[in-house]
Amino acid sequence: MTGCVILFPLAITFYVTWGFIHLVDGFFSPVYDHLGINIFGLGFATSITFIFLVGIFMSSWVGASVLTLGELFIKKMPLVSYIYSASKQISAAISPDQNSNAFKEVAIIRHPGKGQYMFGFITSTVVLQKGIGEEELCCVYVPTNHLYLGDVLLISSTDILRPNISVREGIEIVISGGMSVPKLFTMIDPSGISATRTVNFEASV
Repeated sequence: MTGCVILFPLAITFYVTWGFIHLVDGFFSPVYDHLGINIFGLGFATSITFIFLVGIFMSSWVGASVLTLGELFIKKMPLVSYIYSASKQISAAISPDQNSNAFKEVAIIRHPGKGQYMFGFITSTVVLQKGIGEEELCCVYVPTNHLYLGDVLLISSTDILRPNISVREGIEIVISGGMSVPKLFTMIDPSGISATRTVNFEASV
């Protein structure tokens, strides 16, 4: 059993890495096969180089202009525009670029069960007009399968707990399945001032 515990994560890591190499290698391998060049890994190296060069090109003014024109063309296409917009928002949310505002804040909301909480990300706010006045609601995205699937909830801003962690730290918590969750959270109010109360989730997460 000790050997299985040690070898299992190594086997999974090797299997996923090997599958990724084969997947990326398949992008350019047919081109080399057509030219009669059969060297394993050459397609992978070409794909990685191509991705790197695309990143450098798109970081320039010319690349940004080309990307903008391409996006305008895609947004004119039915159905494809919705898929591209959703994919781009998810990509922007997990991008290392700190200027991305796809996920504005990390939120902790109450689970229907007593004493239970859920992690989510505040994406936008909306004002609900009622007969007795207005109420500000926050649009909270709660992932249920890493970051690609989840539920969208409208929750009153007064019912949301805002921990003092960054969006990137919140993404790491979700992706790691809660293994990287801090032992202690300090809550902050919507104005950004740290609250005096702290919440210990060590026993409930």
